[in-house]
Amino acid sequence: MARLRKKTCIALFLFTLFVFGTMMGLRPLKPSDGFSDLAPGLGHMPMIGGRMDRRSVSQDAVSSTGQVRAKVVLSNSGPDGTIFYDVHIFYSVWYGNPSMDGKYMHWDHVLVPHWDPKIAASYPKGRHMPPEDIGSSFYPELGPYSSRDPDVLESHMEQIGAAAAGVLVLSWYPPGLADDNGDPTEDLVPAVLDAAHRHNLKVAFHLQPYRGRSDHSVHDNIKYIIDRYGDHGAFYKFTSSTGNILPLFYIYDSYLTPPENWSDLLHPTGSHSLRGTPYDSVFIALIVEERHKHDILAGGFDGMYTYFASNGFSFGSSHQNWKAVKAFCDGNNLLFIPSAGPGYIDTAVRPWNNHNTRNRVNGRYYETALQAALNVRPEIVTITSFNEWHEGTQIEMAVPKKTVTRLYLDYQPHQPEHYLELTRRWAEQFNKEKETWLM
Repeated sequence: MARLRKKTCIALFLFTLFVFGTMMGLRPLKPSDGFSDLAPGLGHMPMIGGRMDRRSVSQDAVSSTGQVRAKVVLSNSGPDGTIFYDVHIFYSVWYGNPSMDGKYMHWDHVLVPHWDPKIAASYPKGRHMPPEDIGSSFYPELGPYSSRDPDVLESHMEQIGAAAAGVLVLSWYPPGLADDNGDPTEDLVPAVLDAAHRHNLKVAFHLQPYRGRSDHSVHDNIKYIIDRYGDHGAFYKFTSSTGNILPLFYIYDSYLTPPENWSDLLHPTGSHSLRGTPYDSVFIALIVEERHKHDILAGGFDGMYTYFASNGFSFGSSHQNWKAVKAFCDGNNLLFIPSAGPGYIDTAVRPWNNHNTRNRVNGRYYETALQAALNVRPEIVTITSFNEWHEGTQIEMAVPKKTVTRLYLDYQPHQPEHYLELTRRWAEQFNKEKETWLM
């Protein structure tokens, strides 16, 4: 009897340990868990509800090193082969490799040191060494590719279409400028637009917080983008409930510029206002802290988005706050655009940041985020992201990979296209529900 009680106690202890470990893997992140130290710059996306018939495009995916990889054959045909222009997905073109660019870019991402020297001393330093060692916890099906590779662009547009997302939100820097780990990419925009157009996709612009960005420089950026790309067939324009058709821009880290400066650009009476000019647009700001909703309103923005893929990571990215933020937006004639992501892990570039990891739970985390987004009945939902590999928020196809020094995460037991399929399923659900909201 004593032996039986001992076995029962051991089994109960092991079960309790399992439950505790599972809860820790899925734990929500409190807004105070290091966000203020990571921001800014942590990241690095026709008729609403419109539908476009789409045919599947199959082709051999060729890696940027010239090696033919697994054939990418994706079906873009849901029940009726549609894509949805109210589903937007953040997209980066900062990747490079020796074959196309003469060197690796971003795949060789530096290991970012912790801001506290004492903590930083406990973690490795240096850069990743592609192709076997890349700055990501997952490994792309296309390998460490170049964003300039036409075959890669074609595969990406095919995958985005398979996910039913109609608008890719392109991370954008002005000519000659780039982030700290890559080269300028503005010259790649025409190729992205052309590739998107071939797949009936649209492209919106995600203005990044480059050095020296201000309301005056953004004024020039908007004029440049519209003058240069505004007539392209893939250039995205938002149709409002009042029938206005205008370009739509996401402004990342918008809080870095004071609201009074934004108001000079975005209020009709501003000193260099775009309102009522050929460059008037729909401007969407990033909400991080709760106070930002008031700054966004005062600055003259048309709406706000949350970007971050971590529930609880910031006030704006916390699902529990979305209902209140949506009510604020509804009361002030603003768009609220929640951002849903499949998970989060950036320890390949920030090795000290393990406490911010969000387990994908084989897709359940993603579905929880998407359901939370649909619950507030938004006009647009954004997906973070298609290919932000450093932060592990990508839905692009990934494959299992093991090297001498690394074991990469993957989507198993599901196939590489699992998150594309989940996105399509929820995009279709989103648009079915919208039809009932409008009745």
